[in-house]
Amino acid sequence: TMCGICGKVDLVQPLPAGLIEATAAAMLHRGPDDGGTFAESVPGPDGRTWHVGLGHRRLSIIDLSLAGHQPMTNERGDVWLVFNGEIYNFAELRAHLLRAGHAFHSRTDTEVIIHGYEEWGVEVLSRLRGMFAFALWDRPRRRLLLARDRLGKKPLFYSATPAGLAFASEVAALLQDGAIDRTPDLLA
Repeated sequence: TMCGICGKVDLVQPLPAGLIEATAAAMLHRGPDDGGTFAESVPGPDGRTWHVGLGHRRLSIIDLSLAGHQPMTNERGDVWLVFNGEIYNFAELRAHLLRAGHAFHSRTDTEVIIHGYEEWGVEVLSRLRGMFAFALWDRPRRRLLLARDRLGKKPLFYSATPAGLAFASEVAALLQDGAIDRTPDLLA
């Protein structure tokens, strides 16, 4: 599967208008079936405002319906996810989460990650079998969780800046952000 994910967290200033849309659009070839963005600014416990944006380009594979639209959120709208990949054991995890009382609105492996995170926190990573890269924004905890499968099959590039963090499935998409230094790191 080949979708594209992107996003940014900035603790200094609001995200530039259209940044997440432009970053996602740079990956249209990765996901021609659908796309979406999410952005919000929320106060943090230390007085700084968290400016967060997530973007997605979708290649529909498992659930072809609009129920698989991303960024995807939980019922409360306080956990958001963009996901690229395939979770091979999602049916088993879904069955466990249904027994635990979670309600599903799609048949996607994406939603299994959201409810798995609600149930197990970051320990959900040890339960996932597959190839994946994802970003999960947890508003109540002011946490952005970036994860990639153990072998790195799905790409995830990032740039840490003094103000925060930006990420994308491709370097060309990441460089849509003018705040990222384009100088090559020759040592790397």
